[in-house]
Amino acid sequence: MNLITPDSGLVVWMTIIFAIVFFILAKFGFPVITSMVKKRNDKINDSLAAARLAEEKLASLAQEQQELLEKARVEQAALLKEAAAARDNLIAQAKEQAREEADKIIQNAKLEIAAEREDALKDVRRQVAEISLDVAEKVIRKTLDGGSEQAELVDRLVDEVTRTRLNS
Repeated sequence: MNLITPDSGLVVWMTIIFAIVFFILAKFGFPVITSMVKKRNDKINDSLAAARLAEEKLASLAQEQQELLEKARVEQAALLKEAAAARDNLIAQAKEQAREEADKIIQNAKLEIAAEREDALKDVRRQVAEISLDVAEKVIRKTLDGGSEQAELVDRLVDEVTRTRLNS
C-alpha cells in the first residue's frame, strides 16, 4: 500500500465513510451548530439593541441633567439678585434711619446748647447785676470829692469784685 497513490477500493470505502459521516453531521450536527450560531447572533443583536437603547437613555438623562443644571443656575442667579436687592434695601433703610436719628440727636443737642446758653446769659446778667449793685453800694458809702478819686475807686472795686468772684 502506497500512501501517495491509494488503491481504488480504499478510495471507495473512504468516500462511503465520508458520505455517512457527512450525512450524520448534516442531519444532526449542523442544525445544532447553526441554531447555536443563530441564537448567539440573536443574543448579540439583542445586546446591541439594548446598548443602543441604554445609550439613548443615557443621552436623554444627560440632556435632562444639563437642563436641570441650567434651570438651577437661572434660579440661583434670580435668588442672588433678589438677595442683593433685599440687602441694598436694608442698607438704605438703615442709613435713612441712622440719618433720622442723627438729625434728632443734632436737633436735641442744638436745643440743649440754646438752653444752656440762655442759662449762662441769665447767670452772667445776674452776676453783672450783683456786681453793679456791689459797686454802687460801695460807691454810695464813700463820698468822693474828685473825679480821679472816683476812677481810682471804681478800678479798685472792679478788681476787688473780680477777685471775689474768681475765688468763689
